[in-house]
Amino acid sequence: MAQVDGALLEEAGRGLDQAVDLRRRLHAYPELGLELPRTQQAVLETLDGLGLEVSVGERTTSVTAVLDGGRPGPTTLLRGDMDALPMSEDTGLPFASEVDGAMHACGHDAHVAMLAGAARILAARRPSVAGRVVFMFQPGEEGFAGARHMLEEGLLEHAGPVDRAFAIHITPIFPSGTVATRAGTLMASADAFVVTVTGRGGHASMPHDAIDPVPVACEIVTALQSMITRRLPAFDPAVVTVASIRAGTTSNVIPERAVLEGTVRAISESSRALALDGVRRVVEHIAAAHLCTAEVMAVQEGYPVTVNDEVAAERALQVAVALLGPERALRMPTPVMGAEDWSFVLQQVPGSMVFLGAAPQGVERPAPNHSNRMVIDESAMATGIALYAAMALD
Repeated sequence: MAQVDGALLEEAGRGLDQAVDLRRRLHAYPELGLELPRTQQAVLETLDGLGLEVSVGERTTSVTAVLDGGRPGPTTLLRGDMDALPMSEDTGLPFASEVDGAMHACGHDAHVAMLAGAARILAARRPSVAGRVVFMFQPGEEGFAGARHMLEEGLLEHAGPVDRAFAIHITPIFPSGTVATRAGTLMASADAFVVTVTGRGGHASMPHDAIDPVPVACEIVTALQSMITRRLPAFDPAVVTVASIRAGTTSNVIPERAVLEGTVRAISESSRALALDGVRRVVEHIAAAHLCTAEVMAVQEGYPVTVNDEVAAERALQVAVALLGPERALRMPTPVMGAEDWSFVLQQVPGSMVFLGAAPQGVERPAPNHSNRMVIDESAMATGIALYAAMALD
């Protein structure tokens, strides 16, 4: 059983107001992608005076801070991602986004604030920290592979070999203050595709004189769903979603082209390969059956499957039980189909990610991550702060 100082939660609670203030400042001024200068500056100001070795990225506005403990021990990497999403906010919060078309709708503002809060606790406890702690403040999680950029810049070599890695992802659909994870696959891979179906344009009243790509595109969408259920094992699933269809300019013209965009999610590399191959095959042959041509213009390989190390995931659950009690540390029965670039770190370091519940009080069906109405119970951040610190101290 993990050994956790019972005072950690109290310390985290005392630092909650400071964490909430940082989170709200970041929430009001969200930044996108790999360049987050305002967010980076807020992180640097928060870490100032803690006695950490702080460095910033060259390719991105990342921040890496290293704490040397008071005695020998392992090097622990703790990560908080910093970027927002390109969407408008409709929460009505007094600290809602001031930036048009940008919102912290995935909790990254809370991740930054919790990790900074843990840095303050660990800096104050430096003599009792065994080994080193590397704090990874990462931009570009939302589709920009910021973790991969930091790895390529030498994140894992900066403070010597990293022995273990840990990350928290907040979610407003789990009960507030609960922690949930599982060994093995935690989150899916994510790939994107763009398909162009080409026929022959003509008058809408005479489709026989044209080759209409629109019904062909529609047939492709439904056929992709059948392909998934018939070509992939039921216990190693994938999801194919066509999220955008564009064709035509007016009601009386058959267009020459239709364009589809979508995503493929899978929970293993084998099902990922089968699904991507199936997309190409279905698209090309259905188009050919209707005298159209179709090209999978792009299959953008995204994030790999996020796989928790079995020992590391069990350790995270044990630490959570010791910190919070068994009723608040939950073992997830299945993965979730979202994706994470934390997967790149877990390919190189034994580690884990956990979900931290932050369901707002009194809300029957909270808006999920990536919703324009997503809000969290900020008191849950104290649990996150304490858990980050406990994972480094245990």
